[in-house]
Amino acid sequence: MTREELDEKLNGRRLVVSVSGGKDSTAVCLFLKDLGFQPDEYERVFFDTGWEHSLAYEYLQTDLPPVVGPITWLRAEVPLSADLEPVARRFEKRLGVEYSAMVRLCLKNSMFPARTLRFCTTHLKVFPARDYLCQRENAVVNVVGIRAQESAARALMLEWEYSGVFKCDTWRPLLTWSETQVIQLHQKHGVRPCRLYLEQGSTRVGCSPCIYARKAEIRALSDFSPERVQLIADLEEELAQRAKTDPTWFHQKNAGPVPIAQVVKWSKTTRGGSVDQLELFTDPLGHQGCVRWGMCETPTND
Repeated sequence: MTREELDEKLNGRRLVVSVSGGKDSTAVCLFLKDLGFQPDEYERVFFDTGWEHSLAYEYLQTDLPPVVGPITWLRAEVPLSADLEPVARRFEKRLGVEYSAMVRLCLKNSMFPARTLRFCTTHLKVFPARDYLCQRENAVVNVVGIRAQESAARALMLEWEYSGVFKCDTWRPLLTWSETQVIQLHQKHGVRPCRLYLEQGSTRVGCSPCIYARKAEIRALSDFSPERVQLIADLEEELAQRAKTDPTWFHQKNAGPVPIAQVVKWSKTTRGGSVDQLELFTDPLGHQGCVRWGMCETPTND
């Protein structure tokens, strides 16, 4: 698609790109740059859950703005009762963030999000995005870096479609792209992805951890961020004292809640997951990041 073709389709509507610090949303901005868009010709917004990795925050605050332009930070406001407010502040201090909507939402609900009740996505991303997009006086287009290659569900999505929730069109410009194309675009512009990919071997950038975190991601969390594991354990204990159930961050299919310490132990097992079969020899996590993408040799714009 050329700039002229896109301008005709937009018909005066302004693009609003959701950025996360991940390689795909960054690639969307680089793609627009190739089309001739200047930073002031579209918007970049980040929906902060207060549960991101510190390296993701660093990338969004320091590395990305000089490349794509200023990023607007948005977050959900989660009011708490007087007795919960100091508890939230205590955990926020440990996280190193000013405000964690994720922690506050868990405390307010006395439970963690789950596969069958993903209130995290709804309250921390969908609702803030809806409020931001729907309050605009002029028409906009919601732009997201989703690729069909990522999952069967995303493979069924359309490049352009109207969203009844956001009351505007959603555009997925990278829908048919491969990961290789995304990385090639980074290399073309001399932009390195977030250090989570390159130093810790992460496959995604987002909540740290997500309730859908894979085995390798949980192991990486334990290896690189043991303080986050301990924080989750303490948050599990905090909620257990307030809830009638046994709240844990992770749930095992057909087995229910599993404490974070047990999940971490499982993450270090061999295939099959028996806690009696710990891996004796494993490659250091993160070593393959820049090598597999050839980013070690990629010059930067510095």
